Amino acid sequence: MNTGWGHWLAENNQTPTGNPFGLIDDDDDESGDDSDQKYVPGTEYLIDWRAGAVVSQEAVDAYGLDMCFTTGDISDEVWESMQGKTYKENPYIGRDDLQHIKVLHWDYDNQIHLGEMICNHLIAGTVCNIMRKLFEAKYPIQRMLLPDVYDADDEAQMRDNNSSCFCYRPISGSSKLSKHARGLAVDINTLYNPYYKDREDGTRYVQPATAVEYCDRTQNFPYKIDHDDLCYKLFIDEGFEWGGDWTSCKDFQHFELKGE
Repeated sequence: MNTGWGHWLAENNQTPTGNPFGLIDDDDDESGDDSDQKYVPGTEYLIDWRAGAVVSQEAVDAYGLDMCFTTGDISDEVWESMQGKTYKENPYIGRDDLQHIKVLHWDYDNQIHLGEMICNHLIAGTVCNIMRKLFEAKYPIQRMLLPDVYDADDEAQMRDNNSSCFCYRPISGSSKLSKHARGLAVDINTLYNPYYKDREDGTRYVQPATAVEYCDRTQNFPYKIDHDDLCYKLFIDEGFEWGGDWTSCKDFQHFELKGE
């Protein structure tokens, strides 16, 4: 199946904007002659949007930064991959309620990574804008893959420090649907910002189970979200609430839209 950018443009009667094929001038000739253009290695990852890939600044410049922060409809290929995993048949939310976000993010390796999320259309543009501001600030996000890569296993993706949004599932330890089930909640750097709840018997439930040490928020460690954190400030400014402020439990990775 051809799912590349050029195929999408043709199928949807669209004209390319920016420089979707990653060509740059090989010299300073302003004659308009395209014969001196050369292909920039790495732009194939951007054209096909291979989430998780690392790309150079040169490839981003050639492709066009604006084209690296987009929201759009979910392709047939992605929608098919979601079935029985993050998406299950239900009466509350369907394909038309959701959008596919593609963004860039930095990590502590000082490299540019490709990321993607599925979000409710109500927050898709906002989340995309937040991610662009985080990128411009070189805010570290380790991984941003669709949870379907992990077969929608929440424990597995959190152990991998994956950041994501939509997954049709209940709240941890409950039968009530999570706001993730409507694509209205975003989790960021999940291993280092875990969920925990202290039970009446004195035990503590932690998710992911490998994140016990990161429940102590007095300690310093990478990817930590707190009230001084840029990610926290951007989401709060856009009308989200933070799970780290909850009293019945703590969910330091979690930002959800208020009142929806």
